[in-house]
Amino acid sequence: MTDLETRIHAVRERINAACFRAGRKPEEVTLVAVTKTVAPEIVSEAYRLGIEVFAENRVQEAIEKVPQVCPGPQWHLIGHLQSNKVKKALPLFRMIHSVDSLSLLETLQREAAAQEFMVQVLLEVNVSGEASKYGFRPDQTALAVRAATAMENIRLCGLMTMAPYSDHPENARPVFRGLKQLFSQLHTQEATGPFWRELSMGMSNDFEVAIEEGATMVRVGSAIFNGC
Repeated sequence: MTDLETRIHAVRERINAACFRAGRKPEEVTLVAVTKTVAPEIVSEAYRLGIEVFAENRVQEAIEKVPQVCPGPQWHLIGHLQSNKVKKALPLFRMIHSVDSLSLLETLQREAAAQEFMVQVLLEVNVSGEASKYGFRPDQTALAVRAATAMENIRLCGLMTMAPYSDHPENARPVFRGLKQLFSQLHTQEATGPFWRELSMGMSNDFEVAIEEGATMVRVGSAIFNGC
């Protein structure tokens, strides 16, 4: 196997093991390969090796990269989205994980309506309360759910969070558990809609803990692409 193939296989095995520990099926978890700074030909090779969903942090990098990658992959945006980049972002990305304000929701609705486009979104929640992170506070999220579900061109699919970086993955568990609890609470108390099923949480250093706590999407970059 090539180095890239070995890395992808190892990540898949870690996902499978985490699902087994949690009593879940591996097909319940989508591997989202984060391609920040990764060359287009490497992304194309990863697609040929079975990864179907890729993510970029910045709209500008995606504008340059996506046309150079082989056709077929699904693209998601996971980084902070500025309102002035929404118009360019919509044709590129199947899902936006990082919707972090009501004003961004309104801009997405306006531009999606203009482009006759249905945009899938996740609400980013700052569970840890870190000042350096974007996202709704947990106590603001119900209001955002109500706003999103009232918008005709927004398809609300769930929540996203980022745990504080740590060398010890267990330190992320309370954050992931908190998002899962909020997800379930909102489903019970709000009209979240039929597409409310995604929890995007966990990265290369902590995705196994995220899966154990209910992640349906894990965003993995360095564990796949470092050294490629």
